[in-house]
Amino acid sequence: MFKILIIDDDIAVQILLKRMLEKEGYEVIAVSNGKDGIEKAIACPPAMIISDWMMPGLTGIDVCRYIKNFPELSTTFFILLTSLDSIADRVKGLDAGADDFITKPIEKNELTARVRAGLRLHQLSQDLQNQKKLLETELAEAAEYVMSLLPTPMTSPLHIDFRFIPSRQLGGDCFDYYWLDSEYLAIYLLDTAGHGLRATLLSISVLNLLRTRALRGLNYYQPSQVLTALNEAFPMNYQNDKYFTIWYGVYHFSQQKLTYASAGHPPAILVSEAGNHCPTVHRLRTPGMPIGMFSGAKYTDATCRIEKNSNLYIFSDGAYEITKADGDIWGLDAFIQTLITVSKNSNSQLEQIIKLLIHSHLEPSFEDDLSILRMQFY
Repeated sequence: MFKILIIDDDIAVQILLKRMLEKEGYEVIAVSNGKDGIEKAIACPPAMIISDWMMPGLTGIDVCRYIKNFPELSTTFFILLTSLDSIADRVKGLDAGADDFITKPIEKNELTARVRAGLRLHQLSQDLQNQKKLLETELAEAAEYVMSLLPTPMTSPLHIDFRFIPSRQLGGDCFDYYWLDSEYLAIYLLDTAGHGLRATLLSISVLNLLRTRALRGLNYYQPSQVLTALNEAFPMNYQNDKYFTIWYGVYHFSQQKLTYASAGHPPAILVSEAGNHCPTVHRLRTPGMPIGMFSGAKYTDATCRIEKNSNLYIFSDGAYEITKADGDIWGLDAFIQTLITVSKNSNSQLEQIIKLLIHSHLEPSFEDDLSILRMQFY
């Protein structure tokens, strides 16, 4: 049974409306002023409020503004009773959040018809809100599942740490690192285009494929071959038009050599200390189209030597394509400068970076997944 709250300082109008609506099968509560109406609405949210416009103290407009700004009453349908019939007055009521108007004197058939229409819209709004909550719950569960698949931090023989902050829509970031044998460590980070479960499922599929080395006959020690195999295994037309970028590297521990290749992904950033203690920055990236975009795409390897006390950062574009409070985009160059700035602190670099990004963004969540790995070489 729908609950309707009537707010009117005229007792005769209260009795009339109550009698009409109870005959239609609704539960009706009536109060005589705006203050009591707001308190009743908050204590027991109604499906609909019918409020007189002109009342002493809080007017119907005042009550409407308060109700519409109260999250728990966002789906409550609000009807203003008025003897005012000018366009300017109706515009004022609509600006305050009123959903409909009933002009005095009240005509029974018009009243019941408008109430039925308003309650249909209220029910639709509630259904949409429930679906939104259900979707948000499912996305949160999906984000938890992705996080459960991620590797644990590594402390020996080198240090690897990471931060993964899913966006409010859930994106397609995923990463992993594992030893191919006692000398070679594979590490990669991928970012699927778009958001939602489709993007996430693709990234999880790639993670499972690489983690289990299910691509038989593939040389997982050669990054360009891995990217070529992934490009053939995940064409866009079979993945709901989803493609992904990836940075994939293999580190030879004893030789301190990193071999890497990338497919449309942001560069990994290697920060090393030079002799004068000034950081030297290398952008590690090779040419190559995103995976799945074009069949037969070519990928190339590059190598570099990793000096002691270096830091390697691998990240998705969600780490720097962040809208700041002033409307500008953070940008890759500014992000790299942040990496250089915090590289002198070996203990809590990633925490410092995340705090700076959150402070700059001034929003509770990011537009895209934010993933960043840090490898510290002793």
